[in-house]
Amino acid sequence: MDICRRKFGACILAGLAARAVALPPRPKLLVLLILEQLRPDYLDNIWPQTGTGGLRRLVDGGAYFPDCRHSASTFTASTLATLATGAWPAQHGIVADSWYDRRAKKPVRASDEDLRATTLGSQIVAAPDTRLFVTSLDPVDSALFAGTSAARLFWMSDGGQFVTRGPEPRWLADYNRLKPIQTLHNAPWVAVGAPTDAPRLRTLAFDPAHPQEFLSLYKASPFAQAAQFEFAAELISRERLGQSSTFDFLCIISSPAALLGYESGAHSPLMRQMTLQLDRQLEFLLAQLDRAPGIDMFNFVLAGAHGAPPAPANETRARLAVNGEMLAQAIQQSLTKSNGGRIAKYLYPFLYLDMDGSPVPEASREAAGRAALEQPQVAAYFTAGGACSIHDDWERRFRNSFFQGRAGDVMLSYNPEYIEDYGAGRGISYGSLYNYDVRTPLCFYGPQFRARALEYPVEAVDIAPTLARAIGVASPSSSVGRVLADAFAGPEPRTQ
Repeated sequence: MDICRRKFGACILAGLAARAVALPPRPKLLVLLILEQLRPDYLDNIWPQTGTGGLRRLVDGGAYFPDCRHSASTFTASTLATLATGAWPAQHGIVADSWYDRRAKKPVRASDEDLRATTLGSQIVAAPDTRLFVTSLDPVDSALFAGTSAARLFWMSDGGQFVTRGPEPRWLADYNRLKPIQTLHNAPWVAVGAPTDAPRLRTLAFDPAHPQEFLSLYKASPFAQAAQFEFAAELISRERLGQSSTFDFLCIISSPAALLGYESGAHSPLMRQMTLQLDRQLEFLLAQLDRAPGIDMFNFVLAGAHGAPPAPANETRARLAVNGEMLAQAIQQSLTKSNGGRIAKYLYPFLYLDMDGSPVPEASREAAGRAALEQPQVAAYFTAGGACSIHDDWERRFRNSFFQGRAGDVMLSYNPEYIEDYGAGRGISYGSLYNYDVRTPLCFYGPQFRARALEYPVEAVDIAPTLARAIGVASPSSSVGRVLADAFAGPEPRTQ
């Protein structure tokens, strides 16, 4: 059949226009809640105790993916950067919370200045009539996710007050004045639904001689988690998010569960209580959103940054808690016997080798990897030259985690449920490649999204391009994810 190019182009444009018209209208507010530590089984474990207005509302009323995978190292900074860029550490460069700087000869903390990829936030603020707000407990987390100086960042100070960079909005001082953290000195943490005389799960003990200890207890408690949700509700109200001519994007980075997890591990009864409190606090925030900007006038996305391993039992802790310095010494002893070079620094999970100023040959890296495998704690290795001791999806997780220079010469993986030992005799570490750290739940809720459970696996790099599609902006420049089309409302999606 003969058809001219003009008619062919008109047909294509008509098809695209029809498809665009068929998409649901975009609300003027999108809220992204990043829960720094959240595992799918956390939701399963508390499901019978959830109400109808919090987690259950999101999961039953939204597009729910219970298996979203961070297929790379799962440190806080690296996973936040992945969610922000739609890229893996191999592209965005944030390989861990900190890494060893060979020139400075010391560890350096990850920051937004270290990003080697653009963020969803930078794409949003580049569009006309848009605003970007990010809140967190830590200013580094806010800046890292935003990736642009045009964002309005808020975080919690050491005094428990919310602060911002740049001009302070008029309402902020009054808000902080009405929310003094001092009222929580020696506050009891009790179980959800427990009577007032029930035993305390924990007390936020305050000692004037050691105020930092109280602050640590507070930030790892549901009180700090609630403070973040209350502040977000105030921000939405005061700045009229979703209620003006602009498109507004609000990201809430919640880390109290992760801070608690450092101490308690994944299976602590306190972690279950933290998740139950999350359900109540979500119900509060969603009710606020129903009032303004209004029902069906916002999208809400819930994503986990990483999971957590269980804490070792007392009888196995001596074996499962790895002393990094001792491990490095053992690897060095083996290298010395084979003239394999010298370890300049081991900063979990990266080995940095020193060849007296000369480039490190790949043979030396592989020798260090083999020496590491001789230690009972180590399961696998990956080198800067691409050699890997294991050849399955784990090799891909290693490769996604590796950014030349920052990731050192060799990346190690411990055996399952092994953790870094911080010397406190308890707690866990994050950052592993195992499923308990890698798998998190993901939910898209709102008028643009379809209510259905989607059991097939998706990846953390898919979130940024999917949100970009929902907002109507370009995906971040280095994004390697795909748009999760099945999440959107519209024609019946394909089956997997």
